[in-house]
Amino acid sequence: MSDEVGSAPQFRSDVSVELVRSAAADSDVIWAARVSTAGEQSLEALQQDPEKSKGLINFLMRDRHGTPFEHNSMTFFISAPIFVFREFHRHRSGWSYNEESGRYRELAPVFYVPGAERKLVQQGRPGRYEFVEGTPEQHKVVSAAMESSYRASYQAYLEMLEAGVAREVARAVLPVGLFSSMYATCNARSLMHFLSLRTKDERASVPSFPQREIEMVAEQMEAKWAELMPLTHAAFNAHGRVAP
Repeated sequence: MSDEVGSAPQFRSDVSVELVRSAAADSDVIWAARVSTAGEQSLEALQQDPEKSKGLINFLMRDRHGTPFEHNSMTFFISAPIFVFREFHRHRSGWSYNEESGRYRELAPVFYVPGAERKLVQQGRPGRYEFVEGTPEQHKVVSAAMESSYRASYQAYLEMLEAGVAREVARAVLPVGLFSSMYATCNARSLMHFLSLRTKDERASVPSFPQREIEMVAEQMEAKWAELMPLTHAAFNAHGRVAP
């Protein structure tokens, strides 16, 4: 996302997720679990090849012994529309957030417009609905309406700033389609709970119906987590994508 403010609006249909720091490995699950039966001898598991304890990880996931999955940490830098973050912040247990502030910086004109692949039409009643492809005409209407609204709201924002109005007041005119950025820190257990609700996956034993834009963020986070903790990720999938 551009750091330039006061420039012409930019429109994006993607989101971005960067893993900026991590202390997370399958071995973290093993030594945390083994203290229950081995006490101080569990320290021996710190250097153990986690492949040798794949069965233990699967047992913990299957029987939902969740706390061993908390002894790790991942910090992501996420750029997404504000409406995604409003959903994201509903996840509180095991998460820490710091988001960019419109009180303290002038916000850049970067806005979300759905791409051609984004399904636009909702069919069915609440709780039993699905989304289907939009027509080219519908996509054209959406893009034109959003871009026009974004341009007008950002121009109003700039006019207030130029008139000396405080940033925290002027920002009220900006829409939730504006891009924001934040750091989000979690452990594997809290991430699994997030993924169980914010992704739609045929392996899930409990269906979920997330909004596509937060699912786009979740998919990128899951891919990075899977590289760090492949055995834990495999067990998560094997046991119905339910957080332990």
